[in-house]
Amino acid sequence: MPKLEKRAGSLLYVQVSDYVREKIYSKEWGVDAPIPSEHELMSMLGLSRGTVQKGIRKLVDEGLLVQQRGRGTFVTQPLIARPSSNRLLSFAESMSAQGIEFETRVVEERVGRANLACAENLGIEEGEDYLYLARVRYAYHHPVMFIESHLNLRACPGIEDADFSREGLFAAAERTSGQAIGRSEMVYSARTAGKRRGQWLECDEGAPVLDLDQLVRLADGTPFEWGSVWLPANRCVISNETVREG
Repeated sequence: MPKLEKRAGSLLYVQVSDYVREKIYSKEWGVDAPIPSEHELMSMLGLSRGTVQKGIRKLVDEGLLVQQRGRGTFVTQPLIARPSSNRLLSFAESMSAQGIEFETRVVEERVGRANLACAENLGIEEGEDYLYLARVRYAYHHPVMFIESHLNLRACPGIEDADFSREGLFAAAERTSGQAIGRSEMVYSARTAGKRRGQWLECDEGAPVLDLDQLVRLADGTPFEWGSVWLPANRCVISNETVREG
């Protein structure tokens, strides 16, 4: 466990917020799950109770956590969910369709063991291997999205060998699974970038971003990707056109 130390330009309570925010954003601590108690965090981080409390209060103010008297502090459930009902395109396909030239850089790729939340979302066993993939997409020489994916290796055998800087994720999933992409379920949340995502998106850690949390399924309903797309608010908008029936 990390022991936080005061350093120039970074207050200890802010480091507490960064630590807990990263656990939530990376999905190590899932929605509706309790985070460690104040005393556990004090022991884990080597900090005083007041510092831990201030860091947690910052995340409560951001809407990432909720405190329940007598029960503890919990990761909040986003309030707005919008299932995708139009033609499903990956972000790469959408940008190509608009004539936007882009570059994809893989910044992290590793095989990990699924925790309970990851296993439940991907339909695999807890402790089973999955592929974690993090990419930054650039357009007009600026980072416009940070994409984190947890991928089902059982459903897409061999996908870990794909060159994701050249091949799109949907294309790789269809090639390795032998199936078409089926549908996605998506939740939209307003967030602050946090330290790690702020670095990749080249924005301030307190800058507003849109988090698109998504679960994508193959044609037979098998989930193959559970992840998030992070969009800086000052560089990206999401538009949608719908038709009212009747």
